[in-house]
Amino acid sequence: MTISQDLTWNEHVENIVKKAGRRLYMMYQLKRAGITQKDLVSIYVSMVRPVLEYVWQTNLPQYISDNIEVIQKRALKCIFP
Repeated sequence: MTISQDLTWNEHVENIVKKAGRRLYMMYQLKRAGITQKDLVSIYVSMVRPVLEYVWQTNLPQYISDNIEVIQKRALKCIFP
């Protein structure tokens, strides 16, 4: 968890989005390598979703939630084209 000087969630969410984005990039690489859709779902559920859910448990302003939602949609687009 990242605690900023002004005690907002912005920096923490930014770090979480970056972390999830790196894992999502790995999923795209595995998809290009020919991994099955079932395995992609397993990877998403075990590696990407927990990172995003850690943030979802807080009461965030809409503009911050939107940043997380973008990653979520990109992951689903990777799994279900």
